[in-house]
Amino acid sequence: MNYRILITGGGTGGHVIPALAVAQELRGRGHDILFVGVESGMEARLAPEAGFPIRFVRAQGLNRVGLVNAMRSLSLLPGSVFQAAREIRDFQPHVLFSMGGYVAGPVMAAGRLTGTPMVIMEPNAYPGLTARWTSKVVRRALVNFPETLAFFPPGRAQVTGVPVREAFFHLPVLDPRPPFTLLVTGGSQGSRALNSALREAWPVWKRSGVPLRILHQAGRLEVDAVGRDFAHSGLDGEVFAFHPDMPALFGQAHLVVGRSGASAVAELCAAGRPSILVPFPAAADNHQLKNAQALASVGAARLLQQHQLSGGQLAEDVLALFQQPEALTTMAQRAQSLAQPGAASRVADILQQEAARP
Repeated sequence: MNYRILITGGGTGGHVIPALAVAQELRGRGHDILFVGVESGMEARLAPEAGFPIRFVRAQGLNRVGLVNAMRSLSLLPGSVFQAAREIRDFQPHVLFSMGGYVAGPVMAAGRLTGTPMVIMEPNAYPGLTARWTSKVVRRALVNFPETLAFFPPGRAQVTGVPVREAFFHLPVLDPRPPFTLLVTGGSQGSRALNSALREAWPVWKRSGVPLRILHQAGRLEVDAVGRDFAHSGLDGEVFAFHPDMPALFGQAHLVVGRSGASAVAELCAAGRPSILVPFPAAADNHQLKNAQALASVGAARLLQQHQLSGGQLAEDVLALFQQPEALTTMAQRAQSLAQPGAASRVADILQQEAARP
């Protein structure tokens, strides 16, 4: 049977890309998909590029945004819920699927008002604000970490893993001997803190004589300045704003330095890549720290908190791992042991089941 499934969640690639993986799986099974997001989010570009229709609501975040912005967000909320309810009434979905992000709040409120069955994915070790608010009204909660099950009523949540592009699961195992490729990524929008630390680390790496190649995703706002500086560093590599084929970059990387959003962590595990994780300290509920701790606790990653981050410290940590190929191999194996292939298919199965329920 053909079902109509509304998908919401967005803002960053960490929300949108897993949602697209599920949407593509559902479309392959013959179902109709509608995205609901915000015009300023990555979903506004990525969903249409993938061939999915999208509608927009006006919404802003509430968590850690300051009093003025929080008041503005609250003032937009009634209109956002009204807009979302209108889209739900027009599309008549059999089930609403949320990947999280601030747009999910008003859409799920509208889903509750219209009596639409809802399924939520909580990819972080500690649930976000929307997930906590809706934990008792969603039909199913799909999580990435076993410890997240405790935040939902018994029997309502299950571990599915975060949907990750299939290509991440088929990357070659790399020999940790030189030449050594370091991938630095601050997420889909880049990271000013990582960009600054890298600039300070370049001279240290150059003086070390280590045959290091650097692939650096600097983000749209700083790519030009970082790229100009890197051109004078004397190191091999390239700087770019955003790369559409992250599996290809992971396939070249012996070590990854980056943030620890849920999707980034899932990709590291799927690819079986060792990492130095620098959690974004302003992430809602400090969820990136908890994600990084989950990997570091099993030896799959090294944790470097942002208040400890400096060019000297980062350079030292990378050089130390370069000198320990056995440690890199062990970290890669432990990361891969946490991978959960087939997550998009499992999520699609559950959405079909919920869509079919009377």
